[in-house]
Amino acid sequence: MDFTFTPEQDELIRTLRAFARKELAPRSATWDRTGEFPWDVWRRMGELGLFGLRAPAEYGGQEADLLTTGIAAGEIARGDFGCTYGIQLSALAGEILGREGSDEIKRRWLPPTIAGETVLALALTEPGVGSDAANLACRAERDGDSYVITGEKSGVSLGMAAHAAIVFARTDPGGRARGVTAFLMPLDLPGVSRSALRDLGSRVVGRAVLSFDHVRVPASHRLGPEGAGFYQVMRGFDFNRVIIALACLGVAQVALEETMTYVKERRAFGQPLARYEGVSFPIAEAATQIEAARWLCYRALWLADRGEPYTKESAMVKWWAPKLSVDVVHQCLLLHGHYGYTDELPFEQRLRDVIGLEIGDGTPEVMKIVVARELMGRESLPY
Repeated sequence: MDFTFTPEQDELIRTLRAFARKELAPRSATWDRTGEFPWDVWRRMGELGLFGLRAPAEYGGQEADLLTTGIAAGEIARGDFGCTYGIQLSALAGEILGREGSDEIKRRWLPPTIAGETVLALALTEPGVGSDAANLACRAERDGDSYVITGEKSGVSLGMAAHAAIVFARTDPGGRARGVTAFLMPLDLPGVSRSALRDLGSRVVGRAVLSFDHVRVPASHRLGPEGAGFYQVMRGFDFNRVIIALACLGVAQVALEETMTYVKERRAFGQPLARYEGVSFPIAEAATQIEAARWLCYRALWLADRGEPYTKESAMVKWWAPKLSVDVVHQCLLLHGHYGYTDELPFEQRLRDVIGLEIGDGTPEVMKIVVARELMGRESLPY
């Protein structure tokens, strides 16, 4: 295995690290306080190609490999964690629309999404259905050349800003996983309503509850055949979980770097804090674990780009990296003393932000079930 990045990936890291430091980090706290959606930065990210990484080239996409996509998320997270949701969701949308959408749908929605002018959300979770995604209650009934969709989706990231959503609804009442179908739903259709969720962190993401009251969606907006939706989103979740893990590690890494600078300068009892083992040892442990987790993420995406199975590695990093990031940011906050506990420093916001991804796209408990299944077979499953 080659452990070096390509020259293009090295240049991407330099470009995005500077962008995150200059254009995201100084405004992150304001977005957190106001919940304002950063449209100007979103368009700038579009210009940088970050929303077209997994989209077809004929519609303006990059068709980048998954490793490059993960690298991009990790670098953007150093400036503002919430902005990484744009990379995640555009990658999922690029994959699903690019593979399953009609030419009409791709022409209408992919170019403006790639440019950062349009936002697409993913509507899967429901008030009574989280990790058991095959058990959806939201239903879609065929009516001539349309489908009529009724139900509710909860926890929809970017839901308040989105112009459209990929909605997963049940077309076969008795079909479980095989009864779920995906649709591209413009959110200005009659019968769509949305309400904002008041979240602990990642407020720039504008999570929402979407309600559908007999929303009529053209049959041409169905993504792929009936019954394929569950498998489409599960395919995407495998790589998205690794991208989430790398975003969380990006937050942990920048927090650790800032803390190392601080403890070398801050003095107590006549010498720098860095000389005390109670300070240096936790930093050494955090650096070791961040490095190990990052390389497991890279291995997972390397396997994915080679077309090899990586579900086990994806689930491993999804439960581990968010937890590790929470622990590292918490330790960095403590090492900054009482100022670390204020909103004058970014640690409290980072802590609130990364906690959300201990839940989203698969809880630690579900991820460990997946790992156990991959290691020991289906006989280890509790269901």
